[in-house]
Amino acid sequence: MKTNKQILEGSRAIALTINNIKPAVISAYPITPQTHIVEDLAKFKADGIGDYEYVRAESEFAAASIVEGASATGVRVYTATCSQGLLLMTEVLFNIAGMRLPIVVTCANRGVSAPITIWNDQQDVMTIRDAGWIIMFAENHQEAVDQHIMAYKIGEKLSLPVMVNIDGYILTHSYEPVIIPTRAQIKKYLPDYKPAKGKYLDPANPVTFGAFARPQYYMEIREDLHNDLRDSLDLINEEYEKYNKLMKSGSTASLAVGPLNDGLIEYYGPKKAKTILVSMGSVVGTMKEVVDKVKGVGVLKIRTYRPFPEEAILNILKKAKNVAVLDKSISLGHTGPLASDIKAAAQGKLNANIQSFIVGLGGRDITQEMIKKIIGEVGKSDEGVRFVGE
Repeated sequence: MKTNKQILEGSRAIALTINNIKPAVISAYPITPQTHIVEDLAKFKADGIGDYEYVRAESEFAAASIVEGASATGVRVYTATCSQGLLLMTEVLFNIAGMRLPIVVTCANRGVSAPITIWNDQQDVMTIRDAGWIIMFAENHQEAVDQHIMAYKIGEKLSLPVMVNIDGYILTHSYEPVIIPTRAQIKKYLPDYKPAKGKYLDPANPVTFGAFARPQYYMEIREDLHNDLRDSLDLINEEYEKYNKLMKSGSTASLAVGPLNDGLIEYYGPKKAKTILVSMGSVVGTMKEVVDKVKGVGVLKIRTYRPFPEEAILNILKKAKNVAVLDKSISLGHTGPLASDIKAAAQGKLNANIQSFIVGLGGRDITQEMIKKIIGEVGKSDEGVRFVGE
């Protein structure tokens, strides 16, 4: 496919992509650092470029409720948020998953209060990791663009909502080369959304969404949602491969698809690394630069965090002696959320020393020197969670 690279702000790249996906309804409430995305989409609508209904909401709770209701009528929808706004959506996010609505949300990750911060970390999305959504993280602008397109395809095939996470400011407000697939190109991969009868509200074919469930039914309904999320791992990889084949000139497509790089994870570094760093989001780019200069160290990037790709992760970590998990969030009173998940998955299966390092909270810079420090310290002690900063 013929495509052109542009130097774009991350927020604008996402807005252009959403416009080309052609949702029927967009509703959002502005909150830093997500605002540029929905500002651009509002301007597209005002200028006659966007062919969707743009509904201004009085809060994030209202915005989530509006797209929830629109999705229930069988149309494609979109919203974006972050931080306190995501927390205000929490009740609706659980409803969306429970009602099996294929809504796509962008979370421009930002720390949560108190104290007040407007800068990036990933504590916001970790508060809703158990809501029943597919949760993805993008390392750069191109990956964010690609993940949004794939998110609609995956969500609509499985009747599951998808959240694409991009680090606030680091990706939303920075400029990078990026390819935006055209509407025609996207349509070859992502056809018009036409849900089957019984999957949406229709007066001619009445159905109930989010019905009252007695104890003898509730557990089975939640089990079905859990099982479908677990089963989505294979489809996520299948769609990643299909997308890569179609978008031949995109940056994601330039990577070889296989066991070290798929829709769930990406491994970067030597085949027999003694130490492996694990993380999600934009910090992975800095980690890759560090391991280019340090021998025997690799980087494992988690693209899809929920459902948790346990098998793929363990397959990469099985030969490592030390594993340093860098979380840009903290489960207060416990450890890093990603570290906790990896330690649980590794129990009885790996011999590696797995340590939790907390970095970047409240927008603290994560430098190459900090990462080198972590490489030097992992495996030297059995301390619990460690906060690393400069």
